[in-house]
Amino acid sequence: VQLQASGGGSVQAGGSLRLSCAASGRISNRYYMGWFRQAPGKEREFVSAISSSGGSTRYADSVKGRFTISRDNTKNMAYLQMNSVKHEDTAVYYCAANPRTDYSRPIYEYWGQGTLVTVSS
Repeated sequence: VQLQASGGGSVQAGGSLRLSCAASGRISNRYYMGWFRQAPGKEREFVSAISSSGGSTRYADSVKGRFTISRDNTKNMAYLQMNSVKHEDTAVYYCAANPRTDYSRPIYEYWGQGTLVTVSS
């Protein structure tokens, strides 16, 4: 499985952005998927995760109520809808699949290359 994240860019605070994660291999009904982010000088942190069926989702407290994770297993895609973005959301965002331990820890088997999100005040 190879993952490729896209959709990053520059957005003003309060705006919206949708990130996509395309999987080259078959991920449908197999893997939990997650989104993480890493700001300059900081550790990679958990943003959101979704179960293999899409029936269960998890969010970091910092994004709860603003971000929505989803997936389309028929297209081997995962998404992160980012609304009401804040300056502190600025980071490189990574998608990942198949956690090796707790879904909130950045220990996944597969990682995308990251896409940069810059939020201007």
